[in-house]
Amino acid sequence: MSNKYYWEDFYPGQVREIGGYSLSEAEIVEFALKYDPQPFHTDGEKAKQTFFGGLIASGWQTASMCMRMICDLYLLEAASMGSPGVDELRWVKPVRPGDTLRLKATVLEVRASSSRPDMGTVRSRSEIYNQHDELVMHMSGVGMFRRRGTGD
Repeated sequence: MSNKYYWEDFYPGQVREIGGYSLSEAEIVEFALKYDPQPFHTDGEKAKQTFFGGLIASGWQTASMCMRMICDLYLLEAASMGSPGVDELRWVKPVRPGDTLRLKATVLEVRASSSRPDMGTVRSRSEIYNQHDELVMHMSGVGMFRRRGTGD
């Protein structure tokens, strides 16, 4: 399979967007029961008595949805070599059942590797917005990408 995006295809200030990912109450509860079983994620009635005043998605579910949108937007078509990690992750506003999320991914910096001529890094900021254009989560991190012409 050939790749569509290589390190050379990223530049500072570049913005990519994708959206239309909705969360149902059942999806929120299912994820939470398996990975983050706090009452405000698993039980609508108990959640009403919490600070949040109702059921909300786990922040980890929102981060997982962000990763899925990154994959669908470009990563599955890229010469990705993985990532050394996320530098910052913030949950700004709760995600509730019925919310529809979209991703805005902005390239902050690109660097050619000094030790690996076949690789470069891309630092980016990913912002997740709900259907009201309210920021609900943001994270920044680094991706490693193969450079064009150095093997696939």
